[in-house]
Amino acid sequence: MKVLVIGSGGREHALVWKLAQSPRIDEMWCAPGNAGTELEVLPNGRPVRNVPLSAEDLPGLLAFARRESVDFTVVGPDNPLALGVVDLFQEAGLRIWGPNRKAALFEASKSFSQDFMERHGIPTARSGVFQEADAARRFAAELGGRCAVKADGLALGKGVLLAHSVAEADAAIDEILVRNAFGRAGATVVIQELLEGMEISLHALCDGTTARLFPTAQDHKRIFDGDRGPNTGGMGAYSPAPFLSAAELESVGRSILEPWLRGCAAEGIDFRGLLYPGVMLTAAGPKVLEFNARFGDPETQAYLPRIENDLLEVFEACVDGCLERVELRWSPETTVCVVIASEGYPGTVVKGRVIEGLDAAAALPFVKVFHAGTAKSDGKVVANGGRVLGVTAWGPDLTTARARAYEACSRIRFEGMQLRSDIGAKGLNKGQ
Repeated sequence: MKVLVIGSGGREHALVWKLAQSPRIDEMWCAPGNAGTELEVLPNGRPVRNVPLSAEDLPGLLAFARRESVDFTVVGPDNPLALGVVDLFQEAGLRIWGPNRKAALFEASKSFSQDFMERHGIPTARSGVFQEADAARRFAAELGGRCAVKADGLALGKGVLLAHSVAEADAAIDEILVRNAFGRAGATVVIQELLEGMEISLHALCDGTTARLFPTAQDHKRIFDGDRGPNTGGMGAYSPAPFLSAAELESVGRSILEPWLRGCAAEGIDFRGLLYPGVMLTAAGPKVLEFNARFGDPETQAYLPRIENDLLEVFEACVDGCLERVELRWSPETTVCVVIASEGYPGTVVKGRVIEGLDAAAALPFVKVFHAGTAKSDGKVVANGGRVLGVTAWGPDLTTARARAYEACSRIRFEGMQLRSDIGAKGLNKGQ
């Protein structure tokens, strides 16, 4: 079977790594891939090959899939989903995993998602949708300035500004609506009351009618230790997170997924792919902060070492509408992913710096170094983006997995690299 993976980040390297373990795959490409994806090898000994096509070059991707007779395509990032890559491939009679353009609106438009939740009784925060700054400021003032100001569209995971006062809220509104910090993605803003509690990431595979919930994970969005500094695409994750028992996870999943599935059926939304709700566990119960329509990054790097299924078969069940026949199997081990980022991230980053120590880190047992923003230059691996690596380790408990991940990180060096030292600390404080 021939498989194409679309994307170039740490999530996509993890997808390539896991899919490449399937004995059914004879040939695999990643478009455009990174310096890590092309290191993966299939069971038949063939290497995964990178294709120099942008994840947003939909006509180029379709032409490649036709030319190479690709049997199955997996979409990693949000942008090609929002642009309609799934619709395009399906119209051409090609099998592809991921939500179609209409279903991808759950992530592509926060205002659509917020309105959908309110229409269908999905627990969420009090919010308002605005295109005019004065009205937005008035609503933020009603919340006492304690709010999240979100660009409506896709902004690489950075389009959320948190405010704890009226002055901070006004500044965030001006940043997005007046100064156009996120371009067209910020032409509309969603202002959401700032919920208090423990935030977790939930993931569920969906085939249009059935949803299969993953174990818990926790992401770390802020750039600095102690959840300080600006939001990023994610500086690390671990799974499972010890804030919900198995029964509580099932209950939370039902409270979100059951009305969501009913709402999709009522509105003619055929969602086949991965739904990723960010959830705040508040004193009043779980509430959805927002929906994403693809795997989280770096949650993927924490989840995929734990899943024991053949990922290709799971994805095929989503596409074919038979997910009810699949039981997801999970390793009991804990995984920790620590993101190493470039100097300047999440702002303007410095690229091109040579990365040393990758082989030394990868040689450690129970460790996998996933590449994200990397490239090859003169035979060397260099930093080529904001988030550069996702150093992932696993072990029988959180303490062991963290120690292994940070030991691997200590072997990697490049000028200006930055990482948080407290990934998983909240889980340890819970008593694990």
